[in-house]
Amino acid sequence: MNITENINAKGLRSEVTRLREELQMREQLVQQLSQELFRLVKGNTSFMPQPEVSERHQSELRMLREQLQEVEQQVTFYQQQIAARDAEILQLRQSAQELGDRSQMLEHALEEMPQIYRRKFAERMEPVKEKIERLQRENRQLHVELQSVSYRLAVKTRRTSSRLDLPDFARRLSGPIPTFGSV
Repeated sequence: MNITENINAKGLRSEVTRLREELQMREQLVQQLSQELFRLVKGNTSFMPQPEVSERHQSELRMLREQLQEVEQQVTFYQQQIAARDAEILQLRQSAQELGDRSQMLEHALEEMPQIYRRKFAERMEPVKEKIERLQRENRQLHVELQSVSYRLAVKTRRTSSRLDLPDFARRLSGPIPTFGSV
C-alpha cells in the first residue's frame, strides 16, 4: 500500500467509527424516548388519551419513526460503503500479495542471473576455444614444417655455396695450356 491509500484507509476508518458512534448515540436516544414513553403510559393508569395530546404524541411518534427510518437508511448506506471499502481493501491486499510474489520471483531470477550468464558464456566460448586449439595445432605444425624447410634450404645453400662457381678452363681450351715462358 502506498501512503495515500494508507491515509485514505485511516480516514475512512475514523469516519466509520464516528458514524457508528453517532448511530449508537441515536439508538440510545430512541431507546430512552421509548422507555420514557412506555413509563408515562404505564405509570399513568388514569391516563385517558385526550385528542389534542394524543395527536401531539402521534406526531412526535411519527417524527421519531421518520428519524429512526432516516438513521436506518444512513446505517444501510454506511454498511454498503463499509462493504465496498472492505472489498476494495481485499482486492488491494490480493494485488499487494501478487506484486510481492512477483517481486520475490524477480529477485530470485536476478540472483540466478550471474550463473546463467556464466553458463551461457561458457557455452558460447566452447566453439571458440576449440577453434583456437585447432589453429594453435595448425600453427605448430606449420612452424615445424617451416623449420624443416628452412633447415633443408640452409643445407642446400651451404652445399652450393661451398663450391665456388669458377669457370672451368679445362673444358674451354682444347689444346695445351700456354705457358708464359720466363716472365
